Amino acid sequence: MNIKSLLLGSAAALAAVSGAQAADAIVAAEPEPMEYVRVCDAFGTGYFYIPGTETCLKIGGFIRVQGDFGRDAADNKWNQDALGGNNQSTSDWDVFSRAYISFDAKSDTEFGTLTGFFAMEANADNDAADDADSLFDVDEAYIQLGGLKAGFFYSWWDKGINGETDSLGNNTEFNSIAYIYDGGTFQAGVAVDELEGTSTKANGVGIEGIVSASLGGVSFDLLGGYDTEFEEGAIRGLLSADLGPGTFQLAGVWASDPNAYWNASEWSVAASYAFQATDKFKITPGVQYWDGLQDSLTSFGSDDKWRAGVTLDYAVTEGLATRLSVQYEDADNADDQVKGFLRLQRDF
Repeated sequence: MNIKSLLLGSAAALAAVSGAQAADAIVAAEPEPMEYVRVCDAFGTGYFYIPGTETCLKIGGFIRVQGDFGRDAADNKWNQDALGGNNQSTSDWDVFSRAYISFDAKSDTEFGTLTGFFAMEANADNDAADDADSLFDVDEAYIQLGGLKAGFFYSWWDKGINGETDSLGNNTEFNSIAYIYDGGTFQAGVAVDELEGTSTKANGVGIEGIVSASLGGVSFDLLGGYDTEFEEGAIRGLLSADLGPGTFQLAGVWASDPNAYWNASEWSVAASYAFQATDKFKITPGVQYWDGLQDSLTSFGSDDKWRAGVTLDYAVTEGLATRLSVQYEDADNADDQVKGFLRLQRDF
């Protein structure tokens, strides 16, 4: 074999190999078009469309660091027994952290707005009673279609007045079915609550009803609740009015005898004034008086109690705020005390 034949053979072999490789070349597939997240402004700010659907989703929450002070503060924060204590700690101060996250999904239907809401919180407190340290807790979980609402959610008894002085409800969260009518300046609602776990009686059912109206800077709520197990009820009124550079609020509550909705006293009255000192700083003094404090599971006694204090709110920057609450409390047959908390909270 001469040199010329060898070169021609090598060239033919290289051409064949190159042709085979060209035939087997990998071609990258065209990427699928990306669907960008779209803003949904039909239900307010913060919502976006879940890709591929017409459902709008809003994610929110907060991170809180709080220090409580007062008599047995570490025990009282986690105390679930209205007439006793967990006796886990006798410290007069305690610090804990909390994370809260919520998911709010909404869409329009022929029956009105369809809502699915879920919120969860996690608490971190090394001194918490009953192993509550790092406890994950479902705060709310409900479905709402138009005015019909069902699930685990805060009742109307959870609403209070401005500041941290008042206490206007006993149990305020239930598994419930409620119907709410919203006529703009006039609203009304009725709810049926499962009361299991709110007293020593099991399988209880409660009924709530509320009417409220608002006109200009004035609003008024009238709320009633009836506990079918104890066969006792409570009513509460709440008035709110814009007054000068702030908001004045007044509330009163009465119960026939202790029940799931109100058991602190036979009656109580509370007031507060939220003074907006600057765009960032708010001062809210408040006072409350209780008459006929509860002395057993089913009856009120003759003792009374009063509390007065102030709440200071300061917005450090957008999404970050502080709150200081200082309260003085004096009850019959108990030592008076000063209590409150200092809070730093980042909302998102």
